[in-house]
Amino acid sequence: MPPKFDPSQVVDVFVRVTGGEVGAASSLAPKIGPLGLSPKKIGEDIAKETAKDWKGLRVTVKLTVQNRQAKVSVVPSAAALVIKALKEPERDRKKTKNIKHNGNISLDDVIEIAKVMKPRSMAKDLSGTVKEILGTCVSVGCTVDGKDPKDLQQEITDGDVEIPLD
Repeated sequence: MPPKFDPSQVVDVFVRVTGGEVGAASSLAPKIGPLGLSPKKIGEDIAKETAKDWKGLRVTVKLTVQNRQAKVSVVPSAAALVIKALKEPERDRKKTKNIKHNGNISLDDVIEIAKVMKPRSMAKDLSGTVKEILGTCVSVGCTVDGKDPKDLQQEITDGDVEIPLD
């Protein structure tokens, strides 16, 4: 038998959800059921927390559970931040599938996203993190300042484009 669960212990649970939607309780149950929480109630809390800023986007949510109380916080991925920076109109996930994000964002937006992602990045300095975000822009399918993100990465490597140190 597994050891008895300590209710005062702090447990972090990470879940990928679509912002603003109540996910299936059956997908939450195996993760938070053993902690003594109601999956339906937690699903509603997650939907409420992600509804305003992340509606329709797939984001990672961190549930911090202590004393059978869950605190919901959004941990955005680089792709979610890039798509949010594109300022696209909200779409219904069930109606429009396989959307191509072919917008344009500024280099300043990329640097702001890099500053948010810096703690989770493996890069030594901010320019490396900016290049990581540019790589994400390639996979999302958007351009940066009207240019291909790969070209911008090369310009940063060559030293043609300056990135602030912090």
